Formats: sequence, C-alpha cells, structure tokens
Amino acid sequence: MNIIGCLDKPTEGSFSLDGQDILNCSENDMSDLRLNKIGFVFQSFHLLPRQSALANVELPLNYAKVPKKERRERALKALERVGLADRVDFLPNQLSGGQMQRVAIARAIVNNPKLLLADEPTGALDYKTSKEILKLIEDVNQKYGNTVIMVTHNDAIKNMADRVIKLRDGMIRKNIVNDVKVPAMELDW
Repeated sequence: MNIIGCLDKPTEGSFSLDGQDILNCSENDMSDLRLNKIGFVFQSFHLLPRQSALANVELPLNYAKVPKKERRERALKALERVGLADRVDFLPNQLSGGQMQRVAIARAIVNNPKLLLADEPTGALDYKTSKEILKLIEDVNQKYGNTVIMVTHNDAIKNMADRVIKLRDGMIRKNIVNDVKVPAMELDW
C-alpha cells in the first residue's frame, strides 16, 4: 500500500502510476500524485479531533490551494455523498465510528481521485456499520468510477470485489479475476 500510495519507492522492480514511473519522481512529484490522484481511507480514520467534519474534509483541498468558497462547496458535496450533510459541524468525538469512517471517505474522495486506497476500512466497525461502509465504497467505485484497492484480512469482504489478490511475504499466492483463477506470480514492484 505504501508503494501504490506513493509513500515509498520500490527497492527493486518498477511501479508506474498514471504513466509516471515512481522511481523517477521527486518527493514533490510523489506528494502531488498523492494529493491529486489518490484518496486514502484508514482503519483508524485519522481525523483531526478539534476540527469539524467539514474542516476534516476540506483538509486536502487546503493543501491543493483550492479557494475557500469552492473548498467549502466541494467538501459539503462530499459529505452529502456519504450521507452526512446533517453532521458538517460535528467534531469527531460527537460522531459514531461509522460516521467517522464516512467523514474519512468524504475526505478521501473530495479531490476526485482516480484511485481510492482503503486499508482495513471496516476493521474498527461493527458488522452492520461495516456493511454500510462497504456499500458506500462500492458506490464510489460504480457511480463515480474511482478504482478501489482494499486491503483486508476479512474473507467475507472479498465477495464484493471484481478481483481478489492474496499476498503472503510479498508474493501473490492467489489471483482471482471474476472467479477465474490466475497462476501465482511474483509482484513486479
């Protein structure tokens, strides 16, 4: 996830994102890729505790230097997309776990990234809330065309995926595309 998310460069092999070879990118180039092309959803939400839901969602737009009026409009729209239009002024400690994850998803999609990386996005949630969050992530993929890469240890989640890749020690152990098994191979990163 760190390589796909342009947080780290591969130590061997290669990795290209949207036509850019990450090995040839500067730290600033990688930062720009993260800001403009990748949204991150974490298990532990990573919300700023003293900031409202709206301010948390506006954060990537601040970094992108989006003007204040447009920043607010886009953040409100993202919160509406995740069903939290009525919680914009709430602080994280005033929200349930599922609502905090929805704020995190709104923050991840507010810049309209091509790629959404979700690292155990339901790990801290109960079963019912997990189903709601997975449905929301599926909607982001189907309605808005974002590619979603999700890391999970929960075998039940794999049923919603178009493709499942099981890794062990940096090696692909099982690669399933539309229920067709593809032979195991080494990662090319």
